[in-house]
Parts: sequence; structure tokens; C-alpha cells
Amino acid sequence: MKEVRVQRADFDLSTEVARLRADDPRVGAVVSFVGAVRDMNDGASVAEMELEHYPGMTERSLERIVELACARWPLSGALVIHRVGPLKSMEQIVLVACSAAHRGEAFAACEFIIDYLKTDAPFWKKEQTPDGARWVDARVTDDAAMAKWASP
Repeated sequence: MKEVRVQRADFDLSTEVARLRADDPRVGAVVSFVGAVRDMNDGASVAEMELEHYPGMTERSLERIVELACARWPLSGALVIHRVGPLKSMEQIVLVACSAAHRGEAFAACEFIIDYLKTDAPFWKKEQTPDGARWVDARVTDDAAMAKWASP
């Protein structure tokens, strides 16, 4: 199973992991990452984050990232769910889950997908702070995390 979803609705981790494993006896490992809205960023309190995207373009970008991971590791499945719209502190933003025969491939692929997602997926984040709304810039640390995946 390879699936990408961009949605406003929340997701249930156990339900999604169960779907990823569904009756596949080859799966020996499932690794998942859930990102959540923090209440602080760059020294300011964050009351809400709003995520915007271009429908169609965003899904294609996420599908390309999943395909890159599947070409690099022998995955049984990969799932990306990314939420959009207004989100409050502690709400889930993103789920990346990978299944494989062995944990090494599942861990690596999951980390690869989230690193690429943070730098290459077309999402725009706006935070509501006590000083007003502000757009979130890309982080140097995200670029550095992605750089480790570059082929030698």
C-alpha cells in the first residue's frame, strides 16, 4: 500500500497503522512519525497554526517523495497524511508511516520521507502569536537533515 492524503480532518494513528499492516505477512516492522503543533516557536507563544497548500500540486509532490523512498528501500507500504487548515497547539499535523520486512528499512524510509517533506512539499505555515500573524520560514536544520540523503 502506498497512500498520500492531504486533509483537514484528524487521523487515528492505530487505525492507520493497522491499515498499513493489513494482512501482509511480509511486514516485520512498522515505523511511524507523528508531528504535532507546538505552543512555542522562535521564542514566541503560538496560539494557532494555519497550513495552506495547492491542491493537486501538493499531493503530486508527496507522491514523488514516497516513490523516491520506495525506490531506495524495499518497503511493503508507505503512508503520508498531512493536515491543512487551522490547527491548535497539540493537534496532529502529519503522519508518516512505513512498513517493511525489517526495521532498518522502515526507520530509514520514514526519516527520509519526513526530511524531504519538510523541505520539498509545498505547504505554507502561518502562526498566530501575541504580536500577530507571521509566516514560518524554512529552517536551516531541515535543509541539513535532508542533505544527508544526497547520493555520494
